[in-house]
Amino acid sequence: MKKFWNWARDADENRVLRLEGAIAEESWFDDDVTPALFKSDLMAGTGAVTVWINSPGGDCISAAQIYNMLMDYPGDVTVKVDGLAASAASVIAMAGTKVCMSPTSLMMIHNPLTIAMGDSEEMRKAIQLLDEVKESIINAYEIKTGLSRARLSHLMDAETWMNANKAKELGFCDEIMFADTPNAESPENSFTFSRRAVTNSLLDKLKARIPEPDNRVKAADLEKRLSLIK
Repeated sequence: MKKFWNWARDADENRVLRLEGAIAEESWFDDDVTPALFKSDLMAGTGAVTVWINSPGGDCISAAQIYNMLMDYPGDVTVKVDGLAASAASVIAMAGTKVCMSPTSLMMIHNPLTIAMGDSEEMRKAIQLLDEVKESIINAYEIKTGLSRARLSHLMDAETWMNANKAKELGFCDEIMFADTPNAESPENSFTFSRRAVTNSLLDKLKARIPEPDNRVKAADLEKRLSLIK
């Protein structure tokens, strides 16, 4: 069975857990082997655990189980994102007593996805399921960040990518690794990326280039056209 986690010890013999690659490449639904094995590995030792994450995400139910196991672990859990914590991996990151991000790392949150087949009733059920899964994910983000559910929902709708500075600003991480002054204020050029933000920025630039006196009419037409790609 291919595991997406590995245990090691650092130079001080502290426990280190590395989550790398897609979450739950093997079955997590048909049996309890994978979650049971992960829990067995987690509970096989004691003391603080450092969790390194570099993952594009994966199955949200698997991520929910890992999140719960880490939250229930009796020792301190320090999460360190050294590459990417996207999608389901960002949920796992929220389990850290302290969440640290490399200055070159990224975190991404978005709405849950699924594949559905069937009649209109089955489609409605799939939509309802996705809505409930989204609410459960927001629960984890809300506990960590303290942001409102409405704002978190909007960030997920926009498929938001955050560098370390922006993640710290929004409360998704507590500390930027390797910084000389971890508690210093984030620089003004911290960014968050979303399709909607890029579209709005493009619209503003195009409006500024339209000469008077026709700018109002042409800007309105541009806004109508660009709204189709938001």
